[in-house]
Formats: sequence, C-alpha cells, structure tokens
Amino acid sequence: TTTPWEMSEPTILKLQFLYFIGFSIFSLFKNMPAEVPKQPRHVLKITDLNKTEIEDIIRLAVAMKADRDKYNEALKGDTLLMLFEKPSLRTRVSLETGMHQMGGHAIFYSIDNSPLGKKETVADTGKVLSRMVQGITGRVNSRSSVRGLAEVASIPVINALDDFAHPMQMLADIMTIYEHFHKWEGLTMAYLGDVENNVTYDLMRLCALMGMNFHMAGVGDIEKEVLDEVQELSTKNGVVSKRFDTAAEAITGVDVVYCDSWMSYGIPKEEEEARIKVFMKFQVTSELMKLANENSIFMNCLPAARGMEQTAEVIDGPQSIVFEQAENRLHAQKSLLVYLLRPSTFASLHHKIVTLIKVLPHM
Repeated sequence: TTTPWEMSEPTILKLQFLYFIGFSIFSLFKNMPAEVPKQPRHVLKITDLNKTEIEDIIRLAVAMKADRDKYNEALKGDTLLMLFEKPSLRTRVSLETGMHQMGGHAIFYSIDNSPLGKKETVADTGKVLSRMVQGITGRVNSRSSVRGLAEVASIPVINALDDFAHPMQMLADIMTIYEHFHKWEGLTMAYLGDVENNVTYDLMRLCALMGMNFHMAGVGDIEKEVLDEVQELSTKNGVVSKRFDTAAEAITGVDVVYCDSWMSYGIPKEEEEARIKVFMKFQVTSELMKLANENSIFMNCLPAARGMEQTAEVIDGPQSIVFEQAENRLHAQKSLLVYLLRPSTFASLHHKIVTLIKVLPHM
C-alpha cells in the first residue's frame, strides 16, 4: 500500500488536478441562485379552479376510478396533513384511503379542542407544516382558519369544508353528474332546503362556472359576496341562477335535485324541532320529484336524515345516486391531490389519458 508521502509526482499532480476540478464545480453551483419555488395552489372554494382545470381533474378521476392500481405511486412518499375541527366520515376515510392508494400517507390531526391560532399563531403553524408535509386539508368552523394557513403556507392548502365553501364535495358532485348524463353543460340543478350554508354557496358557484342553470328554494340569507360572484359567472357563461318561492317552482323541469342536512354539524340539537317546522315545506318527496325531468337524479352530500330533508322513498329510490356520489369523493380528491401536490405528474398522467384512454371525449 502506498502512503501519501510515497506517491510519485505524476500521481500527486493528478490528484491536485481532480481536486481543482471538483472545487471549481462546487464553486460554480454554490454561486448559482437557488431555484425559486413556484407559488403553491390553494383551493378554498370551487372557483379557485377554472373550468378547464376542473375538466382535467375529472378526466383523471374517472381514469383513477376505472384502474386504481395504475396510479399506486402517483404520490409515493408524500404526506398529507388533515386538520379536523369538525367531525366527518367521508372526508377522513376518502382522504386517508386515497393517499394510501397512491403510495402516500395521511395524518389525522384533531384541532377540535385546540383551534388554529390558540396556542401559536396561524402563521407559525403554516410555516412549520410547510417544512414537514406536502399538503394540508382543513375541515374547520370558520373560513378564516384555512385562509390564514393559505396566506403563509408554501404548500397547497385545501378547504375540506368551512362556513363558506366545500370544494372537494363539488368535484365529486360534478363527476357524478357527468357519469350519469355524460355532460353537465346545459343541465339544470335544483337545490332545496337550507340555502345559507357552504354547500349551497359552492353549488351556486359550481353551476355558474361549469355552464349549468341553478334553481333554489329554501330558508336563509345568501351572502352578498356569493351572489355577486355567481351573478358575474352566470352572465359570462350564459346560465341562470334563480331563487324561487316554492319547492315546486324550483324543481319543475330540472335534471338534478339536490338537498343537504337541515342539522349541519354545529347546530344545537335543541334547535331541531324549530328547524323542521321551518324547512318541512322544502322536503324532497316522491310527489315533488315527479315535477322534475323524467330522467332526473337525486343527490345528497350526506349524512342524510330520512324524513327530514328528503323522504326515505326518495333517497332509497331509483333516482337516487347518493352512494355513487359519496364514493366519488375518493376518486375526485385523489385527482385533485395529484394536481396540487405534483403538477408535473398530473400533467404526464393527464396527457396519457387524453391521447390513449379518451375519457370525457365531449370536451
């Protein structure tokens, strides 16, 4: 074995040369500016996505539903943190299952007893999480929570439900409508019941954005910000968003009938009796469904209370597609997660779909 002091002069010169080359390359990269990370995309309401983006997301969702195993490494090694201030069955199970099916991991973290901003600032929380996980979902009481996270996070923040919107549900809904009608443009949806809530607001936005007419009848005051946005989108896309006095007027001739719980999470149980009296005239019944188009469908984002927002005959009847709708939370969210967490992977997968699988050919 040759020791360093026993090396020949040519060998030493070679080592000096290699050292010089290595040091030069290191210096070159050291002085190069670091790549500036792209701004993360946040989805806090359905209109944070445009029509083309929603179409692309649904294309991949349909493909994922048809062949689960083909996408089992789409988010390999990625972690999604799920913040829950409100309980949920479908949201938690669909997100955890979806991340697992794509090779990633989801962490459930309850903030019910420790709301965002209580122990530390929302800004601090967002900055810390951005260094540990690849995405955040928040199912929270107030829109201020997810907005606060989105303002500081350098990773995607997705609203899993707040008091203003429910975009993940909207993607599942539009996917389900497509599966049944093979289109959505030109269709008309009627929503009956509590119009002052997150689902109603985002359904109004969704229909106006995607080219569907929207009828509603119910109880509650709609925020001006929502009305203004929907009016602008409706005018732009040539559709109608209208509130009717009665359920019969709203539902006549429509293609999709939609309702939501009268007792959303957070509404005290002692208010139930009074709310039933107020909302009962907007209950979806079999007689009311006869006023809709013959091939109309019934939707409810669940959980549902038979005998309240709809009768058992309706939700368990042949026009009901509520369980397909619930399942599609899984597939639509998987596609959305890839779109936000790994845009380049999404682009590659979507290109293959468009050129080979030809799903959603009408677009």
